[in-house]
Amino acid sequence: MRHRKSDKKLGRNSSHRSALFNNLVTSLLTYGRIETTETKAKMMRRFAEETISWGTSVSALIAKGDKATPAEKAKILHARRQARLTVKTPDALQRLFSEIGPHFASRKGGFTRVLKTRVRKGDAAPMAFIELVGLAPGAAAAAAE
Repeated sequence: MRHRKSDKKLGRNSSHRSALFNNLVTSLLTYGRIETTETKAKMMRRFAEETISWGTSVSALIAKGDKATPAEKAKILHARRQARLTVKTPDALQRLFSEIGPHFASRKGGFTRVLKTRVRKGDAAPMAFIELVGLAPGAAAAAAE
């Protein structure tokens, strides 16, 4: 029995699920909005929020630039390494710490939203957009190219 088990397995083993969510978070940070199944979007939200919080936690320290102390530079390095565990491309990682982190620095959470969109034609799966709150998706896609 699966009593008190909160995560859905999505028909994948744990390493495949982990890779799936890492790739979805990387795409979200790159493009600002992605469309996926509703279940994947809801489960991926937790990973995205955690990754974005690494960017917001050091945004004030990054703004100091060269005036940061060695301890503050160590915190920035630690945050980048922790985010790099999830974010798989250098462009998305750079965008996380240069644009997304400072944008959400004043928020405590709630960086993403899930919007239900349609039913997929082939298998009738409910689809949803997951997007970063307050960032224009079109501008993100243009910056990524």
